[in-house]
Amino acid sequence: MTLNRPLRIAQISPLILPLPAREAGGTERIVVDLSYALNALGHQVTVFASADSDLDLPCVSALESLAFFEARDGHVPPGLPGVLEAALMERLRARLADFDIVHCHGEFFHAALLGERRRHSLTTIHWRTDELDRQLFFSAFPDLPVAAISASQAATIPAANCRGVVAHGLDPARVVPTQPSTVDDTLLFIGRMTDQKRPDRAIEIARRCEHPLKLAGSRDPGNPYYFEHHVKPALGGTIEHVGAVDDARKRELLSAARALVFPIDWPEPFGLVMIEAMACGTPVIAWNNGAAPEVVEHGVTGFIVDNIDDAVAAVARLPELDRATIRARFLERFTAERMARDYVALYERLLADA
Repeated sequence: MTLNRPLRIAQISPLILPLPAREAGGTERIVVDLSYALNALGHQVTVFASADSDLDLPCVSALESLAFFEARDGHVPPGLPGVLEAALMERLRARLADFDIVHCHGEFFHAALLGERRRHSLTTIHWRTDELDRQLFFSAFPDLPVAAISASQAATIPAANCRGVVAHGLDPARVVPTQPSTVDDTLLFIGRMTDQKRPDRAIEIARRCEHPLKLAGSRDPGNPYYFEHHVKPALGGTIEHVGAVDDARKRELLSAARALVFPIDWPEPFGLVMIEAMACGTPVIAWNNGAAPEVVEHGVTGFIVDNIDDAVAAVARLPELDRATIRARFLERFTAERMARDYVALYERLLADA
């Protein structure tokens, strides 16, 4: 079914960070790029987000983001995330009749609020879906349509919920190689300093290859032990922690890096930084885990590896890869427009089936 009019679409953002994202915030980047791409296709998009957001689209808000209150007060009361979510859900409840499709990028509360409108909704979960909390969520709401962000993630979503796979995409005008750029021997790691992302593996690879390494990303507040014991002692010399970076600095780092090292130790549901690297023409050396083999084309946009030895060998093979080809593959596979068109097709199927 293809409607002969623009769709009225509500995009519901998480409330951890304001829109657009400044440093961290992969989910927030997707919400923004998707919303603008849908708007460019002629659809009527309204974004539900925190009050400290700043978008050139209709935006409905209740309270500020979690990050706003943490910066203001120096801490986050345990109940605050629930309060922020409930306040925004009340704004959504009052506007439900205004939309053909409600697309939620949060995880839980919206399912109860939507009630009979669940059939005209879509939920994208930007996290792993194989753990107990999400599995219980699916069992409680078997009629909630869910879009997986990779085939790997889809395999852990019940068939009753999963309505398709839509890979992430980015605005190619926002993520471009810096010009002029000079590629040096530096390897790059971008991500939280946590045992899921394994920057310690990146450190070992760089040392064995005798390449400099830049580690970009914040310490994980939920696991400060990891940084203190597995990353900090290795810093110095050619191993540098540059901290969290904004989009401009990320482009600079990616454009100059020999490769992005993505040594994950968990079932990554997508891995947005991999396509950010590809957008800059930067090869990706990624562990064979989660969605990485779906994103990285082995021998074309990077290498999929199983262990440290494989990664070291992949570094030696980087001259085989062409940075212009890597950028071209990003434009073919991972733009925000492609993502938006895929979601529109899914929205229309939901409207036709309901």
